[in-house]
Amino acid sequence: MCYPRAMARGDSRRPPEPRLHEHVLPNGWTVLAGRTEVDNDRLSLKLARPNDWWFHVRGMPGSHVVLRVPAGEEADRATLKQAAAVAAYYSKARSGGVTPVSATLAKHVSKPRGARPGTVEIRRELVLKVRPALPPSE
Repeated sequence: MCYPRAMARGDSRRPPEPRLHEHVLPNGWTVLAGRTEVDNDRLSLKLARPNDWWFHVRGMPGSHVVLRVPAGEEADRATLKQAAAVAAYYSKARSGGVTPVSATLAKHVSKPRGARPGTVEIRRELVLKVRPALPPSE
């Protein structure tokens, strides 16, 4: 990627916006899912706000998923499970049954120094067991 070199030359180009899957849950909250490893990094580390929830299926490849939490509100367990089901859907576990999904607040997600794109560390993990699914159509 030539972005850092371009910036060093004074070029004002920005990296492309991440390509994301976007879904609206029945309660009106938004769920975002990355499409590539680079999109996952941007979503998890740049776009997610500290009190948004972050999800990823445990132990296999898949999208990073962020549940946007409106200011001053808290997600209930049913909402967390709906977002976790989206994370399971955008993973290699899509065709499986009940799948464990890691969840934490976005402020507990960090990138290890030198790690490849899409690799993060999380703290204060909550594990939700869900069936892969997208929210019902609006």
